[in-house]
Amino acid sequence: MSQPPIPSHRRQPRLTRRGMIGAAGAVAAGAALTPVVFAATDGSDNAPAADKDSGTKPEKFPATRAETAKGTAPAATAFAASFVGVRWDGTQDAAGIRFTDGKASGDWQTLSRGCATVDGGGTALVAAGNATAYELKAPDGASGVVSLAIDTTDGPKRTVKVPSDPTRVRGVQYLSRPAWGADESKRFKDGKVNSPEKYYPFQLITVHHTDTPNNDPDPAATVRAIYEYHAVTLDWGDIGYHFLIDEAGNIYEGRYSGDDGLPAFDPEGNVVTGFHTAGFNSGNLGIALLGNLAEQGPTDAAKASLTRLIRVISRLKGLDPLAQMTYTNPVNGTKKDGMNAISGHRDWMATDCPGQTMYDLLGEVRTAVAR
Repeated sequence: MSQPPIPSHRRQPRLTRRGMIGAAGAVAAGAALTPVVFAATDGSDNAPAADKDSGTKPEKFPATRAETAKGTAPAATAFAASFVGVRWDGTQDAAGIRFTDGKASGDWQTLSRGCATVDGGGTALVAAGNATAYELKAPDGASGVVSLAIDTTDGPKRTVKVPSDPTRVRGVQYLSRPAWGADESKRFKDGKVNSPEKYYPFQLITVHHTDTPNNDPDPAATVRAIYEYHAVTLDWGDIGYHFLIDEAGNIYEGRYSGDDGLPAFDPEGNVVTGFHTAGFNSGNLGIALLGNLAEQGPTDAAKASLTRLIRVISRLKGLDPLAQMTYTNPVNGTKKDGMNAISGHRDWMATDCPGQTMYDLLGEVRTAVAR
C-alpha cells in the first residue's frame, strides 16, 4: 500500500505528558488522568513530576523496506529479508515456506500460527535469516495468499526526533515509539489514518509472546518488523500490542494512543483499542514478550519488567491481579465469563500464545504483582 508523507499534525515526542503518574489518589481510585500528571522522572516510583519538556535529539534508524508478493510462486527481493509476513484466506490450516539465497533452497518450514489471528484464514510472521528469495506452499482450500518480505536493519537511514530524557510510567522506564524508530506514516493509508484510535474503559490485561526467535540480537528491529506486519500485511494500521518487552527487560510503547496521556491510554484513563485478541480487544490491554516461550520461559529481566509494568497499570486502574471477572465487549456487548484479570492469549481463543512455559508462569506473575 502507498505510504504518504507524515502529516504535519502527527504526534510529537511526549515527555511532559508520558512519564510519571504522580497523583496517589488517581492510582488508588483509577480516576481520570489529566495531562499535568505526566512527566519524565528520576526513575523512582514516587519521583516528583517535571514541569517542562526536556526536548528531543535526532537519532537515525534504518527505514523499513518491504516488498509484497501474491500467490505461491517463487518470490525474489531486492534486499536481504529479516522476516516474511504471510496471510491467506479460507482456512486456518498451516502454510509452508522455504528460503533460498538464489541458488540452493532450504527445507520447507511449517508456518506457526503464532500470536496474530485473523478472521476467515491464517497468518504468520517468520524469520527469514537474510534470505533474498522464498517460496510458499498454501494449505488445501486456501486462497488470496499475500506475503510481505521485510527488512528493518539495512535500509537507508531516516532521522527521528527521540526524547532526550528517558520516558517513564510511574518510574517504569520504556522506549517511546520514536525511541524504537516507529515510522508514523505506516499508520496512514490513502492519506488517512487507517485505524482511527478508539478508547474504552480498561478492564483487564492479556499476555502474549511474539513467536519470534529467542536470543534476538536486535529487538528494536524485530519490533519494527512486527509493526510492519501488523500495520501493512494484516491491514491493522498499527502494531497490535500496547506494550512489548524484550529479553533484556526493555519495554517498548506499542499502539499509538494520541498526543496526550500516558502510553496505551487517553487523558481520561481509557485504553486505546489494540489488535491482539480478536473479538475481545476493546478495554483489553495487551503486553507481548519478544521471543518464543513455548519451551522456555522468559528471561529474569523480561519477567521482572512484565511484573513491574502490570503492577503499575493494576495500581493505576484499581485492578485486583488475583481477581476473576466477566469481560464485556463495550462495542457489541459480547461477554466472556471467568476471565483472570491477568490472562493469556489462549484463554480467549485457540492459540498456543503466550507459549506453554509462559502460560504456566502466569499464576506466579499474578502473585508477584499482588505483593
